Amino acid sequence: MIENGFWVFGYGSLIWQPDITYAKKHIARLDGYARSFCMWSIHHRGTQDDPGLVLALDVHTGAQCHGVAFFVGPEHAAKAIADLRERELISSAYLEEILPVTLDTGDRVDAVCYVMNTDHVQYCGGLDLEKQAQIIATAVGGRGPNTEYLYNTCKGIDALGLADNDLAFLQRRVAELTT
Repeated sequence: MIENGFWVFGYGSLIWQPDITYAKKHIARLDGYARSFCMWSIHHRGTQDDPGLVLALDVHTGAQCHGVAFFVGPEHAAKAIADLRERELISSAYLEEILPVTLDTGDRVDAVCYVMNTDHVQYCGGLDLEKQAQIIATAVGGRGPNTEYLYNTCKGIDALGLADNDLAFLQRRVAELTT
């Protein structure tokens, strides 16, 4: 599948920093998963001693996650999938799965999705929003502050005209905690 080009679904940092060459971009929906700060970040937005939080796709019956689907053409497919795997599979906390997403055109395509491995030590599903905000407000990792990740994701989602009530709450609360 990859050698003929492929779709990849972005729901967090891939929205605002895809770092891949793509031919098409569509707003898309993935059913059965929720965007959630359910992964401890020990590399990019936190450390082993002071972990941050990053978004992951967490399985939730009846949930929908709105994001972006990028189509990577065959000429860029090998490099793009290698770059995505290096970025997303750094600690094996994500599982790379091919899942059906619905594009804003109504078409359904199979897309590479990075889904949380709920058996992984970095899984932290179920943290309440206040606890998430407290962690995000202070954590810093190799790619910078956890706040930057949150704020850029919120900007990216807003630019697409999408809404995410949990992210909106976290953005407001983290701003309060850091001023």
